Amino acid sequence: MAAPEPSAPQTPAPQPAAQPSMGQPPQAEWPAPLPPDPSVASAPSWPSAPSGPPSAAVGSWTALVWADRGYYDSVRAISGPDADHIDFPVYCAERQFRLSGAEMRIGRHSASRGLNPEIDLTGPPTDPGVSRLHAVLIPLPGGDWAVLDPGSANGTQLNGADIPVGEKVPLRDGDRINVGAWTAITVRRA
Repeated sequence: MAAPEPSAPQTPAPQPAAQPSMGQPPQAEWPAPLPPDPSVASAPSWPSAPSGPPSAAVGSWTALVWADRGYYDSVRAISGPDADHIDFPVYCAERQFRLSGAEMRIGRHSASRGLNPEIDLTGPPTDPGVSRLHAVLIPLPGGDWAVLDPGSANGTQLNGADIPVGEKVPLRDGDRINVGAWTAITVRRA
């Protein structure tokens, strides 16, 4: 009778790591990884994914774009007859954008100028008061964001107050940015 052949060392099948939820620290893997077996050659280590901008490390932010009737009415009141041709949209779907990267430009797409803003307000409906490059959201150290008006034609408001051109104004969870004739952008920290 022949002796049974020795079998190759058994390695457990890899288990997927638990996926962290947004803004939450990663959970421990389950089942816990086995200690290395000195008789088996170690597998190559893979480089970790590059980390995102400073904001991605602490928490994530979103920007919700919507039509603001109250802001529109205030613009009409101070603009007088110049704004008579601007109508409030009958319908404007809310749009949500995740803030990421080195900046989030707010404006309208322009192929001739090579502008493709990350928060594109081209429409439909198109707010005629929004500049091609109206405002910029900029990440700050610690995971916060700021808004900057680079010199838009109609200015930018934060919570009902005009912001100075060229000045970074820090944002807080729930702040409302108004641009154009009726566009509102509410920023939220997750």
